[in-house]
Amino acid sequence: MNLLPVYLAVFFFIVAMVFTWRYYDLKKRMNDYADIVRNYPNDLPTDLKSLENLSNSIATLKANFNHRLSTLGSENARLSTVLEQLTDGVLIVNAQGQVQFANPAACKLFNISNPINRSVAEVIRNHQLIEAWRRCQQTREMQSESVELPMQRQFLQLIVIPDTHEGGSLLAVQDLTRVRRLETVRRDFISNVSHELRTPLASLKALTETLQNGALSDPTAGPRFLSRISTEVDALTQMAQELLDLSRIESGQVELIRAPLSPKKLLSSAADRMKLQAERAGLKLSVICADDLPAINADKARLEQVLVNIIHNSVKFTKPGGEIVLEAESVDGAVRCAVRDTGAGIPLESLSRIFERFYRVDKSRTGSGTGLGLSISKHIVEAHGGKIWAESEEGRGSVFYFEIPLYSYSSY
Repeated sequence: MNLLPVYLAVFFFIVAMVFTWRYYDLKKRMNDYADIVRNYPNDLPTDLKSLENLSNSIATLKANFNHRLSTLGSENARLSTVLEQLTDGVLIVNAQGQVQFANPAACKLFNISNPINRSVAEVIRNHQLIEAWRRCQQTREMQSESVELPMQRQFLQLIVIPDTHEGGSLLAVQDLTRVRRLETVRRDFISNVSHELRTPLASLKALTETLQNGALSDPTAGPRFLSRISTEVDALTQMAQELLDLSRIESGQVELIRAPLSPKKLLSSAADRMKLQAERAGLKLSVICADDLPAINADKARLEQVLVNIIHNSVKFTKPGGEIVLEAESVDGAVRCAVRDTGAGIPLESLSRIFERFYRVDKSRTGSGTGLGLSISKHIVEAHGGKIWAESEEGRGSVFYFEIPLYSYSSY
């Protein structure tokens, strides 16, 4: 009897049983490992019998994933920090028009505390800016819009950039208020310079033509016209010098020669310089200052220039018989100087503008001066780390104050 088929059948049966057992054993190990992956992802074993390669590969993939996740987290934190520190507002809006992200600058610009999940219209609250966003959503092209908000005295520029992946958009908002204000100041400056130059130049031209037409040979009119020409030239020279001084002070090119300075000596020196002019105008000029006031850290010549400019204005706008008083007192960490007069005073609407270049109260436009003195004084005081301001009541006089920090050895 041939037993070979029987032996072969038994052999294959045994082999099948071994492979079946190994299959179910491997399946059980795989299920156990899957449970470990699901329940203990941070503590994966790498030495499982028969699964070493698989467990090592998964552990490597997990390490790479954690590294990429950490890198992505760092980049997101860095991006978040940049967006939070930006002075420009940033809004991210989804395709439905709901705000998904807003940095602090955007919340401040639109005066809203919690814009997330609100509509664009609720957050922006300006039809021109909302229309710019709608145009971007319709055309899927970048849009830009600038608006003025009169109630807030703001100029805003909105740039809307379409999101090609999610269907939403990114809104960048810039506050152009300061830029517009500087442009206005520049235009006003050019206009004022032109206005101030026009009068003396026209006068010089008229005087020159009069002399050319025969007045030069007139023994009476000739010298008088030449004297007026000299006066106009002096006024132009003064304006040019004051403009140069103002430009140098604003650009920081003027070096202050600081030294301990007695407030009383400063006031007395300025009063001595202006005493004769005050007497000619029929005014009383006096100094009230204690001898024991602490010294200030200042450039004597520059601060004396400030006082002379202020006193000159007081003399010009105080009627004969009036009084000008220079005072000084100690305040917290500084000395406060004051120039009081009994003059015409300054209208309330002009009080906030008197330190601007060329600004002069309307009633004073016929008087002498360039309108730069107080602006120069303001910059000199601020260069000393101080502040200057004025208080006035129309018809009852004005008081100009400025404060200068006290002298201390730590300043050197």
